Amino acid sequence: MTLVRTKTLGSRTFDIANVILLGLLLVSCLYPLWYTFCVSISNKSAANAGLVTIYPIGFSLTSYKEIINDKLFFNSFWISIQRTVLGTAISMLITVMMAYPLAKSKREFTLRNTFMWILVFCMLFNGGLIPWYLTVQQYHLINSIWALVLGGGVPIFNVILVMNFFRNLPKDLHEAGIVDGAGPWSILFRIYVPCSIPVLAAVALFVSVYHWNEFFNGLVLMNTSDKYPLQTYIQQLVVNIPVGTNLTPEQYKKLSELSNRTLNAAKVFIAMVPMLVVYPFLQKYFVTGIMLGAVKE
Repeated sequence: MTLVRTKTLGSRTFDIANVILLGLLLVSCLYPLWYTFCVSISNKSAANAGLVTIYPIGFSLTSYKEIINDKLFFNSFWISIQRTVLGTAISMLITVMMAYPLAKSKREFTLRNTFMWILVFCMLFNGGLIPWYLTVQQYHLINSIWALVLGGGVPIFNVILVMNFFRNLPKDLHEAGIVDGAGPWSILFRIYVPCSIPVLAAVALFVSVYHWNEFFNGLVLMNTSDKYPLQTYIQQLVVNIPVGTNLTPEQYKKLSELSNRTLNAAKVFIAMVPMLVVYPFLQKYFVTGIMLGAVKE
């Protein structure tokens, strides 16, 4: 009886410690988001003085109005949506089509090892920024959304992840497809892909987050601001008072209420909202897909 009570007490202590630890981790993850939001809706003087900690000071939506009232904001938002959708679709299609033959044995695909070495080399080394830019330029993709979605359309790590998942699928599925008269395309898209939803969802999350958050390609490959994706657009936003320009009293008042600190906080918060909305729907596949795609039995 004493041993049982000791175990029960030990289990309760462990549970309490677990709850405390997880609570601290939760706070450490949520506080930066909350702090960013508080800064974005605080007034200029409080934000610049660093007075904002756990609640906003001097409620103000000036920064959000500055961003939302700009037509270029909605244009860049739409470009980012196009980029994320097109980029994720193209990347997933190429990833699946590359992973399927590489999941075969050397007997089934003679050049498998050769292609694997090429992929691993490309994952570890790249040609550099200038050759990459010149390549995009030679294909006449500069200032086009295709430069954003095709430039990094083949993430090698994702290919290896999906390949390992395919190799873990039972061989009986492939043999059953052949017996039923299915060709390679039918086996891939009617058998392998439906059985690989967990890893494909995890990879789709990786790719979509990359396309949504990446700003450097838009800065380098787009020549005009009306072609900027959202992250590149908000990265360029700063509060500037034009020199030599006659401003109305309303414009001066608006500029006096703005600061780069509150504006940048508003940028960050707006930019991360779409991913926060999408992530919960893919979260259940995330851990499963990574574990099954990363381990080869």
